[in-house]
Amino acid sequence: MTLRRAHAAWLCYPAKMQPAFAQQLCTPLQTPCLMLQPRVGGHADAAFDPLQDDTIYQWISANKPRDVESLRKRWMQLESRLSPDGTQAWLAWAITTRSDGSLVGQVDAVVDEGLACTNFGYYLFPKFWGRGLATEAVQVAADHLLAQGITQLTATVTVGNRTSDRVLQKTGFSFTRVIPNNDTLRGTLVDDAQYIRNR
Repeated sequence: MTLRRAHAAWLCYPAKMQPAFAQQLCTPLQTPCLMLQPRVGGHADAAFDPLQDDTIYQWISANKPRDVESLRKRWMQLESRLSPDGTQAWLAWAITTRSDGSLVGQVDAVVDEGLACTNFGYYLFPKFWGRGLATEAVQVAADHLLAQGITQLTATVTVGNRTSDRVLQKTGFSFTRVIPNNDTLRGTLVDDAQYIRNR
């Protein structure tokens, strides 16, 4: 289905996100150093051990997966790219290096029926920090979503996470406000900085 036809089909059902369009949003992407592949259950095997590193959770409120099997099952259930009620696209890309296929981390996004990305995020495993790879991955994913007709991308970063602030600023996001008590890290309420990028 062409992009124009996918959009036309989606517009006939304003309360639902069409499956074909959700899949189209999560197409493979690449940069000079990276491949972004739609994340599937099979990525859990390479992701499980790196996701046990406490350093990852300094700035994000996700929980460590308890075992490979449950992580694989959860990611398999999300391969449709649709929320359970069908109103949102739940997108996730596994980031790998083009040189040797090493799993680097992921980019994820939630797109609503109004074609706005209400939650754009990413993480990289610590061994890959400091190489500019986050900027490459965020740039290509954000550019792709806007090219597909998404009107606005919204990201939030825990206040104090200067590295993620810089990544978003480098990739065209603008700071808009601080949202008090917007998240919880290790049982403590934290403020988030909100960033937005428009078409």
